[in-house]
Amino acid sequence: MTNNSKTSVTAFAEQLRSGATAVGYWVVCDNPVATERIAMLDYDYVCIDAQHGLIEYRGLLAGITAIDAAGTAALVRVQLNDPFWIGQALDAGACGVIVPMVDTAAEAAAAVAACRFPPVGRRSNGALRAGLRIGPSLAEANVQVACVVMIETADGLRHVDEIVSVPGVDALYIGPSDLRLALGGASPTDPAVDAEFEEALRVVRKAAAAAGKAVGIHCPNGAVAARRLAEGFNYVSIANDLMHMEQAAKSHLAQATIE
Repeated sequence: MTNNSKTSVTAFAEQLRSGATAVGYWVVCDNPVATERIAMLDYDYVCIDAQHGLIEYRGLLAGITAIDAAGTAALVRVQLNDPFWIGQALDAGACGVIVPMVDTAAEAAAAVAACRFPPVGRRSNGALRAGLRIGPSLAEANVQVACVVMIETADGLRHVDEIVSVPGVDALYIGPSDLRLALGGASPTDPAVDAEFEEALRVVRKAAAAAGKAVGIHCPNGAVAARRLAEGFNYVSIANDLMHMEQAAKSHLAQATIE
């Protein structure tokens, strides 16, 4: 986190490109009021998960609006690497997208093109809401939008040097669950592949550092997030709202139960 203060919407991409430390939170529930309360905290960004989250477009738009109201940077993990989903998230006002399952440099270049207006990209011009937060010129919008691609597959790991070197890729983001599965894990938390997983993280960090790009990772809790930052990750996302709600409810039930 930067000076214990939130990162402004238009400054987030610049912060990401600078390699500064950032701590974010992950939202999977369609609950804009709860999302706003989370965004009022001192996280540098809040990411809405449109890929695996329980959120459709109206919920996505309401969630981004709630994050904006709190003055925090809103990211969206899009459904897949497709111009429609990327453009929709950006048009709704996201200041950046996290693009899943990127396996090659060509796929990374396609994600970049979907994030940028012509002549540098192929994003369609019709951002009815995004203009309230970024721009006003298309060139300014191009600079203020962050394109983050995920490394979470065997092919993505194999091609990470080429992927991170694609112009316009602002940062890498590791999906630890899928990456563990890609490395042969029997589950997203299988300890049997711990050594291979940690080596894969080192490979990705090295590639990002060589290219001068930021690298982030999803973390199950704040303690793991702190450890990953100490290892050299530039930014981390913590857990998700549904997980924390369940954990809090379970904890209070255990405290209240009289045996």
